[in-house]
Amino acid sequence: MAAGWGLVNELFMIVSSITAAFGWAAIRRNRVHLHRKLMITASVFGAMFFVSYALATLTIGDATFGGPSGMAGAYNSFLQVHVALATLGAILGVLTLILAARRRFRKHKRVAPWTAIMWFISAATGLVVYLLLFVIFPPGPTIRNVLHLIFSS
Repeated sequence: MAAGWGLVNELFMIVSSITAAFGWAAIRRNRVHLHRKLMITASVFGAMFFVSYALATLTIGDATFGGPSGMAGAYNSFLQVHVALATLGAILGVLTLILAARRRFRKHKRVAPWTAIMWFISAATGLVVYLLLFVIFPPGPTIRNVLHLIFSS
């Protein structure tokens, strides 16, 4: 994925995480209306991240690790942990939103902190991935997929 798309994706995730942190702080102060607005905003930016990432992956492809080959194994392991946490965070995010929309606040209150923690960890590990791919080291070759080949011909 090109560095520009990576930056856009990372900005969506950072805004989502910061907004979620403010939303968490709002509910701890019993500011329910503000909490709701902030968490919806965080969810929208999280969804924008997902759509942007998916579109870039499908149309451009994914950058590979361009750092020292001795670090590639550690990077790939770290990336796999990030992907697992991000997937879990997204699933928990959808569940948390559904519980809130159905006004099942007792369950929402139990699930939401775990969701936020997964989201924050996912955002932090995603930032590390971005930095390793595009800032600290030059990106490796882009892996193109079938959709890219279809659209580019």
